[in-house]
Amino acid sequence: METERLTLEEWGEALPRSGYELFHDPDALAVLDAHVDAELRLYGTAKGQQIVGLLPVFVDERPVGRTVFSPPLSFGVPRLGPIINPNSPKQRKWERINSELANAVADDLEVDKRSTLFRMTCPLEYPDPRPYGWNEFSIEPEFTYVVNLEDCADLDDAMSGFSKSLRNEMRRYDELDLTIGTEGIDTALRIYDDVVDQYEEYDDTAPMSRLFLRDLLSSLDDDRWRVYAARTPDGTYKSGIITLFSPDLAYYWQGGVTASYEHVSVNNLLHRAILEDIVTDPDLESVTGYDLVGANTERLCEYKGKFNGELRPYYVVESSGLEMTLAKSAYQKISGSLK
Repeated sequence: METERLTLEEWGEALPRSGYELFHDPDALAVLDAHVDAELRLYGTAKGQQIVGLLPVFVDERPVGRTVFSPPLSFGVPRLGPIINPNSPKQRKWERINSELANAVADDLEVDKRSTLFRMTCPLEYPDPRPYGWNEFSIEPEFTYVVNLEDCADLDDAMSGFSKSLRNEMRRYDELDLTIGTEGIDTALRIYDDVVDQYEEYDDTAPMSRLFLRDLLSSLDDDRWRVYAARTPDGTYKSGIITLFSPDLAYYWQGGVTASYEHVSVNNLLHRAILEDIVTDPDLESVTGYDLVGANTERLCEYKGKFNGELRPYYVVESSGLEMTLAKSAYQKISGSLK
């Protein structure tokens, strides 16, 4: 096996049909590349003519040293990191590809140097970060909730495990004259403004720029995103959620700022509309889970727990040592430990 750098076109051709995160999409990577002040490097491990391992990183070379991130900070990207796509179901072959990719990238980036800082948040479908530990990185688990929708035929199936209070609120949608529909980029930017205000309430920084959001949605295929908005009969906007889609997952990505209508949580109704689309819309047939994008903030877990999602771990791989410890204080706030 050999590992080499790929072009975006080669990356797109090598991407498997499923088992990857939305931001592994070449269109999403291209937008990140245009907005991130760093070099995008796309690594591919080949066995014969087939690419069986993929890893995108963003490398920022400075006089004082090098930083390597996957995903980059401050762009609202939940996870990125490696994809292993063997042409064999055997565990040892999966592990061999995983080790080859990890070792080759570590060598190319010279991560053993104290002046190189590395941070990677791995995909949900990546269960084995051990080769990075063997390269003296630190490894820590983080978590998200994923609502399993694989065998759901309708909305009632999707809601069957939800808390009683959440089910009751979602079912009140039919009694209300509130309308929830999908809209376009202008509404996404309206949702963004709400998100910025909410972050400011907690003395936090918005996870991305307005320009990045616009460019991302403009560049992604239409089947990769939907903007859900709730409006009163006179058209007044109440709240909205920007949802992203990988082949396997829908992501509760941005929005959902607190709002109520007739004493009902508008956000619960927005989630209801998203879930109903996932389980009934043929265009979303491959999507089998709703990722609530984070289970790492205690104050938010009580609410997200009402969806009875599976608690799924993913791994954060970082340089170890004093340099990284000091750097964390600078980047943790803007990296947005996922909610």
